[in-house]
Amino acid sequence: MSIDMTQAPVIEVKDLRSYLFTGMGTVKAVDGVSFAVRPGETLGIVGESGSGKTMMSLSLMRLLPRPVGRIVSGEIRLNGEDLVKKTDKEMYAVRGRQISMILQDPQTALNPVYTVGNQIIEALKVGNKGGGSFRERAANLLRRVNVAAPERRLDDYPHQLSGGMRQRVAGAIAMASSPQVIIADEPTTALDVTIQLQYLRLLRELQSQTGMAIIFITHDFGVVARMCDSVAVMYAGRIVEQGPVREIFNNPSHPYTQALLASVPRIEKRVDRLFSIEGQPPLLNKLPVGCRFAARCSFAKDRCRAEYPPAYTVEPGHTAACWRHDPTWPTL
Repeated sequence: MSIDMTQAPVIEVKDLRSYLFTGMGTVKAVDGVSFAVRPGETLGIVGESGSGKTMMSLSLMRLLPRPVGRIVSGEIRLNGEDLVKKTDKEMYAVRGRQISMILQDPQTALNPVYTVGNQIIEALKVGNKGGGSFRERAANLLRRVNVAAPERRLDDYPHQLSGGMRQRVAGAIAMASSPQVIIADEPTTALDVTIQLQYLRLLRELQSQTGMAIIFITHDFGVVARMCDSVAVMYAGRIVEQGPVREIFNNPSHPYTQALLASVPRIEKRVDRLFSIEGQPPLLNKLPVGCRFAARCSFAKDRCRAEYPPAYTVEPGHTAACWRHDPTWPTL
């Protein structure tokens, strides 16, 4: 669906910092993240494991692990209201109704001792929208996510369903109350390629029907290309590059983004060895002073190791946090 760029963002994150206070020190899982998503838009959050993607999504839901996890600063504005300032009771009224989440593993997201119907009806009661009996509405939700024989499936338990079917049920639960924002945390990781494509197509169709915004968290650039309108690349708790998908693919402007794209195998190219990024990401409780990618970057200079770069505008709407975009960066 086309996105009205004049519309106000349905969700806007400003300089969000979420830390984990552990016995081994302060883990800066999310450390100054900012982005905005408009109605009908899909933002992809991409990066290696441990880059802070999931902790960021849990921050948006105000579901950080307790007692160690805490949002220390920043704003999460949903329809103009700052979720960071809301109490737990107030957040209970927001989750599911206005913002919802599809977890990575439906096997653990679904309760094994309750039927599919029980779990969908519970989600419907939270939102309590629409007419008809709850069972009838639950069956309609399953039908909407292309589950065959939905009335019969309501009486099944999660273990009786395939992985793809469980993921569809998890999606139905997330959409039960017609939220304006859905966070999808790597929902296709456990699915085979064919089921992945079906599920992604289904999400797109549902988005087209409802106008919901989607924050799609993944490490797969193939999924980003198929699903997303814009993309934010995360590394060591920060967004290092952000912009429209086509622009990021055609003009990757941060060395980390360039390395990630180079790591994607291409059918048309025959290579003896696949490209990999040398080294390891820094520990989030022992972060360097300067650019966090400097130790793995072939372009790094002393300035990179001494000071973290600001986000430079590469093109309108496209930014990259890299000193190479500074006018004073040596060209030779």
